[in-house]
Amino acid sequence: MNENLFASFIAPTILGLPAAVLIILFPPLLIPTSKYLINNRLITTQQWLIKLTSKQMMTMHNTKGRTWSLMLVSLIIFIATTNLLGLLPHSFTPTTQLSMNLAMAIPLWAGAVIMGFRSKIKNALAHFLPQGTPTPLIPMLVIIETISLLIQPMALAVRLTANITAGHLLMHLIGSATLAMSTINLPSTLIIFTILILLTILEIAVALIQAYVFTLLVSLYLHDST
Repeated sequence: MNENLFASFIAPTILGLPAAVLIILFPPLLIPTSKYLINNRLITTQQWLIKLTSKQMMTMHNTKGRTWSLMLVSLIIFIATTNLLGLLPHSFTPTTQLSMNLAMAIPLWAGAVIMGFRSKIKNALAHFLPQGTPTPLIPMLVIIETISLLIQPMALAVRLTANITAGHLLMHLIGSATLAMSTINLPSTLIIFTILILLTILEIAVALIQAYVFTLLVSLYLHDST
């Protein structure tokens, strides 16, 4: 019970060296691949899910936007596997670190914005000033739209960090309460443990949904720029 509540969010080290890079590179190793002509059920299901997700995100894009499909599919698989691995006991979730999420969000957002200014500069500039804006409000609206554009990567990163961190903290608190109540009141322990199981199922869903939301928002930013 004396364990630090935020201990699980501290970046781990091995012999004094940061191990976060190894943890980040670990999820891709869990994705199965096949060297045979006929795939097994696991790989077939995996390919079906990837195709379904890719089709959903790429339907609204033109030919230029669909060139990002491989990167977006890789992004959603990486975030989803990282979030799911973080639910294992005594594990570390890189997506609880705001710095890592910003490192994913800023380059993707910047790439989409730069592509928009290069290919459709008139449309990109038109977003800063809606049509029919009264003349006295033009400077204020330009400032507001500029701020809203610049805050997009921060919103992406904070949304992912907050949702994953909040779920892990809640699981930690309920798990500690279950352990403490086990020596006091058995019926209450069973009730709290049932809540913990339901929360774990919810966190699995949140881990997948947040990966989808992050990638979908990047896809929408890309759609606005292409």
